[in-house]
Amino acid sequence: MIILQEGHPDFAGEIQETSGVDFNLCLHCKTCANGCPFVEAMDYAPNKIIRLIQLGMADEALKSSTIWVCVGCNTCSSGCPMAIDIPMLMDGLRHKALETGVEIAEPDILNFHQEVLNTVRKYGRTHKLEIMMRYKFKKMDLLSDMGVGLKMLKKRKLDLIASRIQDKKAIDKIFKNK
Repeated sequence: MIILQEGHPDFAGEIQETSGVDFNLCLHCKTCANGCPFVEAMDYAPNKIIRLIQLGMADEALKSSTIWVCVGCNTCSSGCPMAIDIPMLMDGLRHKALETGVEIAEPDILNFHQEVLNTVRKYGRTHKLEIMMRYKFKKMDLLSDMGVGLKMLKKRKLDLIASRIQDKKAIDKIFKNK
């Protein structure tokens, strides 16, 4: 539930400029939330993050774990009837959060984000099961999210074996340029 507070009037414009995403097209149909493989681990579903931005609620959006939990798999965008690039929006929010120095909701979330990048570097795409296993192992907290993992397996949101892209050199080139 979003509790309306006095918003930051320029926040929506800043995020639109940073991300290049026109999130005002959002119909709030929840297709993004229903398709997201990590929504169970988020404090706000993607459509609610968009609503926070529209309302100018900068602190809530930037301090949210959602912007860091998003793995950029594009499941949300591929199902969106308005073709909103939610992963690009999340990138813009992460950039803004780091730029403004807001306190990140979960101290270890940057480690999670790094594991996402590691699987992309390794396979050319995300492998959610490996991301979660490596992240939880680093935290030495292997069982706390077992329920979420089982739900994701049941919904077939986790592949046991990672798939790789064919053009691995293109991925290597992307990471080399960063």
